[in-house]
Formats: sequence, C-alpha cells, structure tokens
Amino acid sequence: MSTSRDQTIGYLAAAGTVAIWSGFILISRLGGKSALTPYDVLALRLGVAAVLLLPFAGSLPRGAWRDGRLWALGLIGGLLYGVLVYAGFKFVPAAHGAILLPGMQPFLVAAVAWLLTRQRIPRERLIGLLFIALGVGFVAQPYLLGGTWTAAMLFGDALILASAAAWAVYSVLAKRWGFDPWTLTRFVAISSSVLYLPVYVLWLPKALDAVPMSTLVVQGLYQGVGATIVAMLLFLKAVKNLGAERVGALIALVPVLAGIAAAPLLGEALTGWLLAGLACVSLGAFVAARPVATPAMRVCGAAR
Repeated sequence: MSTSRDQTIGYLAAAGTVAIWSGFILISRLGGKSALTPYDVLALRLGVAAVLLLPFAGSLPRGAWRDGRLWALGLIGGLLYGVLVYAGFKFVPAAHGAILLPGMQPFLVAAVAWLLTRQRIPRERLIGLLFIALGVGFVAQPYLLGGTWTAAMLFGDALILASAAAWAVYSVLAKRWGFDPWTLTRFVAISSSVLYLPVYVLWLPKALDAVPMSTLVVQGLYQGVGATIVAMLLFLKAVKNLGAERVGALIALVPVLAGIAAAPLLGEALTGWLLAGLACVSLGAFVAARPVATPAMRVCGAAR
C-alpha cells in the first residue's frame, strides 16, 4: 500500500512537473515565434537529452531494446508528442497551448484510463473535473468569443490537442506497464533520437543559422534538460506514486500559471477570466487530487 511518505514525494514531484511544464509552454511559444522550424526545436530537445543520457544507456535493463512496449512509449511520448506540440506552437499563442495541452489532460487521461481498464471515475474526482472544466472554460472564453480565430490558428489548436491526446495515452500506458522513471526517461529520449535525428539531418527543413546562439542555448537546455529529463523523471515519479488520473488533475494548474506568466513575458493580457479560471482550476485540482477513501481505491493503491 502507498505510504504517506510515498504520497508526499509524489506531490512534490507533481509540483516540480507543474513548474517546468508551465515554463515549457512559454519557452515553446518563444521557439514557435522565432525562425526555428518545429523540427529544429525537436532536434534540439532530443539531441541535448541524448548526449546527456547516452552514458547511462549501458545500464538499461537487459532486453530493453527488444521490448516492444518501450518502443511504443518512445514513439508516442517522444516522437509523436514532440512533432505535434512544436508544430502547434508555430500557429497558436501560449494561452491556447496552455488550455489545450495541460488543461485537457485530466479529461483525456480519464478517458484513456476508462477505455483501457473500464475503471469507474470516483464521484469526488468527477466533481473536481467539473470544476477544472469550468476553470478551463473561463480561461478559454476570450478566445472562444473574441472573434480572433483564423484557419492557421484552428490548425495549430488541432495539433496541440492531438499532442495532448498522445501524452495522455503515454502517461496511462507508462503507469499500466510499470516501468521505473529512470529506465523510461533514458529509453524514450535515446530511442527517439536514434529514430528522429538521422531523418532530421537528411531530409527535414532547418533554420538553426537564422537565430542567435542564445536562442539555441535556451531551447536546447530547457527542452532537452528541463522538459525531457528533469520533468520526465518528476512526472513519471508522480504517476508511479499517485496514479495517472490524480497527476493529470494536478497538471490542470499549468494553464492558468502559464497564462499569468505569459502576461509579462509574452505580452498576453491578464484578464478577469484568467483569474476566475485560476480559482476554479485550483479548486478542481485540489478536489480531484485528494485520495478517495474507498475499498476499491485502496485495492488500486495497493497495486501500485
């Protein structure tokens, strides 16, 4: 059974994930607004992560490179997610990405978990999800009714939403298959690099020479170290200790945090709708993330 210490560590890991992913929204949008192509940003992410993790590849569990489940997680959580999310940020502002990427995670994770396990969502968690839905709706309201949509923006939103779905599948499968965070972090980064970087070098469009070196350093370090290694370890540790559904609820804090930070950093407006969304999403995340003291949930906790 999960101990209180395990849960405390899980919540601390989730808090670190929330902080890094809030920054990820802003840094990714900065990359999208630059001359870099989405393929450049993904190459910087995977290249930096692979260089740092390659020395640890030899200590991967025996048979890791022949495990189809690990390759599936690498393709979904490394390549598919990365291509979709960086392409999306070329077309949409940070607030859109924050709403559709982490904001939709609680619902997408719950949906994927239900499809795979048919596990019923506890009433307490459902109430929390309803508050999160209301909060995300408040954050999205200016974009839904403001008349600022374009075909390119809709395309970008579709890409971001697809990346959110890919990440939800990845998080549920990672929990279900039970790989430890360190193994999964190394394998996903290195396997994705092995598959992607040769294709990028040979065939994909590049614009690395069109931006200052400082842009390359910021994108490479934040995406490759912060988002790929540190956040991945924290996220997987949180999922292992708390469960994908509970962590997905906590990740719902990212939209409003990123939205507030985008006001001074990217010039996006800090509105009353955003503040209302902060209150609702925070309350919903608190309710949805609380342990549900039922026999069924205790059995699930013991299985972790």
